[in-house]
Amino acid sequence: MMTTLVRLENVWVWRGSNLALKDISLDIAEGKFIGLMGPNGGGKTTLLKTIAGLIKPDRGKVIVNGPISRIIGYVPQEERVDPDFPVTLYDVVEMGMQTGLRFFYHPTSKEREQIHQAIESVGMSEFAYRRIGELSGGQKQRVFIARALVSKPRLLLLDEPTTGVDTKARDDFYRLLASLMSDYSLTIVLASHDLEVVPSQVDEIICINQAVFVHAPPEKIEGTDILTKAYGCEFEFMLHGRYPHRVIHRHDEDIDG
Repeated sequence: MMTTLVRLENVWVWRGSNLALKDISLDIAEGKFIGLMGPNGGGKTTLLKTIAGLIKPDRGKVIVNGPISRIIGYVPQEERVDPDFPVTLYDVVEMGMQTGLRFFYHPTSKEREQIHQAIESVGMSEFAYRRIGELSGGQKQRVFIARALVSKPRLLLLDEPTTGVDTKARDDFYRLLASLMSDYSLTIVLASHDLEVVPSQVDEIICINQAVFVHAPPEKIEGTDILTKAYGCEFEFMLHGRYPHRVIHRHDEDIDG
């Protein structure tokens, strides 16, 4: 029987006067790779932050199977880094150690081993003592994933991790995630607009636009009008081989980001 890591029950979230999430109920099962999809402004980031405990629901509840800090690792959409700030890749990953919140913290030998293991797992060992500001955008993203992994969470939340990367870097990134799922026994929820690729990579898709329109394997969505309803335009995606295709027939009105 599959373990549920996180359960959301009738969750509502307002951001100021704007409704962000509407009556969200879903389970995140252990060992799944889940694609979180939906239009700009549809609530993907809010949902990830709510699962991570960074946003408290206005109604409903989030039930986590254990302490959030030990269960969940979160990589936000954008991390701004001062290129002149004298902090290395190693320093950034060390910040992910829960004990790193203590004053005058010095990692133990076991913790240092965990830090190096996390850096190695994302293929960045040769850059371990390079300043974070000297790295490319794709390399920084790997560092932030290592920071989230260093405390060995069971669930990794990623918000738009492939934005702005080229095709090769994107494909390398998905291969990295497959490796991390195996090495760390991870469950992953990845928010993305990458509708051409994500359905071919994930076990399940959650499509939201304030409310959940679907939570199902990609093949169960193909040929339905669920994405049309969620995105507000006529929409069809077809799983052809490894990579799916999408066709947008008509867009009646813009959806604000």
